[in-house]
Amino acid sequence: MRLLILGCGGFVGSHLLDRMLARTDVEIEGWDPDRTKIAKHLENPCFTFHQVPCIDGVELRRLEERLVGADALINLAAICNPSQYNTRPLDVIRTNLFDSYPVVEACARANKWLIYFSTSEVYGRTLSSYLKTESNDPDLYELRENQTPLIMGPIVNQRWTYACAKQMMERILYAHHATTGMPFTIVRPLNFFGPRMDYIPRCAGEGVPRVLACFMAALLRGEPMQLVDGGKARRTIVAVEEAVEAIARMLDMPNKAKNQIFNIGNRDNEITMRDLAEMMRDVFAEITTEPKYRSHPIVDVSGEDFYGTGYEDCDRRMPDLTQAETLLNWRPKRSLREILLPTMRDYLTRYADLAQSNETAVAS
Repeated sequence: MRLLILGCGGFVGSHLLDRMLARTDVEIEGWDPDRTKIAKHLENPCFTFHQVPCIDGVELRRLEERLVGADALINLAAICNPSQYNTRPLDVIRTNLFDSYPVVEACARANKWLIYFSTSEVYGRTLSSYLKTESNDPDLYELRENQTPLIMGPIVNQRWTYACAKQMMERILYAHHATTGMPFTIVRPLNFFGPRMDYIPRCAGEGVPRVLACFMAALLRGEPMQLVDGGKARRTIVAVEEAVEAIARMLDMPNKAKNQIFNIGNRDNEITMRDLAEMMRDVFAEITTEPKYRSHPIVDVSGEDFYGTGYEDCDRRMPDLTQAETLLNWRPKRSLREILLPTMRDYLTRYADLAQSNETAVAS
């Protein structure tokens, strides 16, 4: 099997390389601006790496040449940080839509299978949220790949730039399949957690990362954990290794995976952001053997204060997993606590000393 992977050096890409390069029947050619998380694979004769910031005209020609002998192209490249959706809206739209479009066209010309990583954010807000009342009717909140309407907020809420760009790419893929016959698979991830996740601000990056890294930064620095709009939003969380297993099954069962859309998540791990913060305090107390973290301060902050003007949140993401279960025979099993333990230990290993020394330098 020969694979081309855009964004191979990121969080998901690095775990996908771990999974696929452990096999003897796979060759991979990858593109990414960063090699940090995949350093151990750079000398692997079955892996060819191109460290480039983007797919420009030169790299697109190289990509088209490689497509001739490839079985599939996996596109993981994206700007996918909620803090940037309303603060860098043009960059978010350009990267996730216009920079991806030539890749789709290249796959269509070559009639090659494109596995496109979209996002569960394309679902927008649930129907239940617009009724402004709690509902136990799954038709009002459950996310079904081929049935659920995709409902975004108003234009002034630029938080939806990312979701809209990803939705447009999904429609382009589907239109190409209907028009040119290009095979595709769309993956809608639902909160993958695991080692090698987001950076810690002021240590290895700037700006506001996603929720788990924000909570970890607060724990590592002894600062209050900030809950956006009361932490009422609910998410489902799946182990990145289990998610990568789903991708491997797609590759091994192309007749089942082609021309399908898959939610990849874990229904059993639904949690509010407030409960996630409290669970992370307990887990951090366990891995540091410091009971004081069980009462680490948690404070509320508005979405506008935390993310800036134009922010609006998804209320709930409860995936229907029938597609993945029936076509791929894939079912996630790890509990949320089982996922948090190695993820948080990884953060502690990577950032504990750096976070403390950084704060000392700032204070002085």
